[in-house]
This record gives sequence, C-alpha cells and structure tokens, in this order.
Amino acid sequence: MNLPNYFLADLPPEATLAPAMISDACRALKSNRERYLVHRSTQHLVDVLSGVAEGWLNPASPFRKLALTQGPAATRFSSGTLTRGMDSFFQQLTRENLLSLVEQDLGHTRRLEETVAGAVERKTDRASIATGPEFIVHITAGNVPNPVLFSIVLGILTRSAQFVKCATGASFLPRLFAHSLYEADPKLAACLEVAEWRGGNTALETELYQEADCVTATGSDETLRALRAVIPPKTRFLGYGQRVSFAFVTAAVLSGLNGGKVVVRAASDVAAWNQLGCLSPHVIYVERGGALSPEQFCELLAQELEKLEATEPQSELLVEIAAAISARRSMLQTRAAFARSGQADSDYPVTNLWASKDSTAWTVVYETDPQFQLSCGNRFVYVKPVTDLAEALRSAESVRGKVSTVGLAAGDDQAQQLATKLGRWGVTRVCPLGRMQQPPLTWRHDGRPPLGDLITWTDWEM
Repeated sequence: MNLPNYFLADLPPEATLAPAMISDACRALKSNRERYLVHRSTQHLVDVLSGVAEGWLNPASPFRKLALTQGPAATRFSSGTLTRGMDSFFQQLTRENLLSLVEQDLGHTRRLEETVAGAVERKTDRASIATGPEFIVHITAGNVPNPVLFSIVLGILTRSAQFVKCATGASFLPRLFAHSLYEADPKLAACLEVAEWRGGNTALETELYQEADCVTATGSDETLRALRAVIPPKTRFLGYGQRVSFAFVTAAVLSGLNGGKVVVRAASDVAAWNQLGCLSPHVIYVERGGALSPEQFCELLAQELEKLEATEPQSELLVEIAAAISARRSMLQTRAAFARSGQADSDYPVTNLWASKDSTAWTVVYETDPQFQLSCGNRFVYVKPVTDLAEALRSAESVRGKVSTVGLAAGDDQAQQLATKLGRWGVTRVCPLGRMQQPPLTWRHDGRPPLGDLITWTDWEM
C-alpha cells in the first residue's frame, strides 16, 4: 500500500518545510473546519470515529497491515507489541465509549452542538453549550503513539482544526491514522494536518503558535517550560509533563494459583509499549507475608518476561540505551555480590538480579531498599518488599505529585480502602494490575477531564 501525499508528514525526508508552508496549512485547516466540521453532530462524528476503529481491528485492514509490516522499523516496537498496543486503543474507541466520554465531561451528549440543560441546570433555569477551540496544535512526545491518536480524537469531537507536530521519527502511526480518517471521510481529514520536524525550529514554530487558539503538549517538564515561554499569552496551553507509575501487590493475593496470575499481569504491564510510557511501572512494591515471597515473585516475573519474548519481543535497542542498561546491570551485580560475600553490615540493602541471557531484553531487580527508583525503561523493573502500603508511599515520597498510575493487586475486601489512600496521597489513577497501559477512553489524564480541558462554556440564563 502506497500512501498518497495528503499530509506534510507524507513528504519525502529530503523535503524542507518553510514558514510559509506552515501558515498556508493553518489557514487551510481553519477554512476547512468552517466548511466541513463545525456543524456536524456529535453522533455523526462518533459514528465516523468508531467506524475507523473497527477498520483498524480488522486483520484485513491495509492500514493495520502496513502498521505491522513497516511499523517495527519505523517505531522500534515489535509487531507483537504494536498489535497489543493498537488493539487496546481501538477496542476502546466504540460508539458507547465515545458518547460516555462526552456525557462524563460535559453532562450531555449534545452539549457540543446546541444549548441544552441537564438536571441540575434545569433547577436554576439555565442551559449551556460547550465550544471547542477553532485551531488546536498538538506537540507530541515520541515514546508511545496512543496518546497522540487520542488527542486527534478529542480534537474531532470538539470540532477543532488540528495540527499535529510529531517528534522526530514518531509520525508513522499518527500519519497512518490520519490516512485512515481520510479514507473514511476526506472532508473530515481535511481539517487535520500531521507533520514532523526536530523541536526548536523557531521559524516554523513561531508561525504555528501564532495561529493556534490552544496548544497541547506532552513531554519533559523542561520541554513544557520552554514551550510556555514562547506560546502567546492569549493561547490556551495544556501541558502534560513527566509522570511515573508503580505497582502495589498485597500479600493476600499471592497464594496458590492466584499468585501466578498476579505475576503474569505484572509482566504484561512491564512489557506493554516496552515500559516507555508514563503508565508503565518503574517499581513493583510487594507486601511481605504472602505465600509467595517478594524474591520468589521476582523469579516468576523473570520467567514470564522471558516467555513474552516469544510473542512480544523487545525491539533492538539503540546502542546508547543498551549500554546504559548493561552499565546499570553491572553495578547492581557488583552490589549483589558484595551483599552475598558477608562483608556488608546488616543495614546494607540486599540485591539480586535476573536478566535476559546475551541481551538487554528484560531485567528484574530485587532490592530490599524500598526507596522509589527510576528504572531504565525497556522492561527493566525493580521489585521491592514492604510491610504495607504506608511504607510504599513513604518510600515513594520523592515522586509524590508526579505519580500517574498505580497498578493494584488486592482482594475485593481491601481494594477500595487502598484506592482511597492512594487518591488522598495524590495518585490520579488506580487500576487493576495488568491494565496499567490500557486506560479506558473516559480516563481523566493526570486527573483532568480530557474534553473539559479543551472547551469553553457559554451559559444561558433563561
């Protein structure tokens, strides 16, 4: 399948973008929005989006085939990893889920198309309409693709013209998604642009930001600070900075066959998108006193990660990333040997290590020091024993306020109480272990309403 040149990202690598091309694209997008998008109903847009998602789930889809054949080279994710990641996203993109998202954030499924009143508003003789930005610019990160696709979906629901600026080497899947929208509805896709260039191109970016009513950005905290400094004050800025995640496993769920299932779910979370997203666990805290000890948990986790290499293999890593993993492994192996030698005092943390043979595909580290530690990513995870959740949270104090997700493995009698404690501590999402990289479509990203962040309200007092 050869993709036509509908988007700037379709241009050959040697093509040079100029500021005039960006400004022309922005004006065309705004004009197309007025002609083709702004007057459509929510139900119609939901039907288009869910239909596109159904196409991506079809094994015969040319876009899916292209993603799985050319995607590994373009994205550095194996076809198995891409399959699971894409399916988890498109399975969520249903008519029911899209309408639920609109109703959850805006209170009424027709809120974006006409002035309507909900039950609370009727009591005070009010109605309201929600209006999306005329033109959204998305500055995307290059780690995992699903958040970019979701940003496009949100922009379509808010009837906004959109310009997606991808990180270098990260436009492949957003570009395919844009082409699948074009195939389903060319006029709708005419309100969307996808481009790729290295960040810091002042000439292009100044032109882009001047046109935008809203800029969304995902990246490091340093990237967001730099963007805030150059985006015009009149422009709404929605930044999603660096976040981390961890898992917590209670002793009660580590008995018998259930303990093995918990380990399988943990391995799934570590392997998903090669542990590169903000929702991937850096540390798994395992409560002492279960039928499986934390160290036995590590051993089984290592076995499961090795099994996943058969179906979802780790992609070949860049030399510098593989070198960093090897260096971290070497340091930990030295520490483990020192602890086993008997020369260390009783307060010295015990360390043990399980790692893929002759590769840097996966690494499991057992460490008795409970302090939260950033992993190397790429299926490198720490397992740390703790007495209870309180000790885990004390140990993670250094990242308090920056924790996106906690994957929880707990019995029904404990889960609600633990989720409440995690919420009060500052965690914005608690989910069952095994679903950390599969948030529902209605997930409130970083604790914020995804649609609600984008729109402006108009109240009508009747």
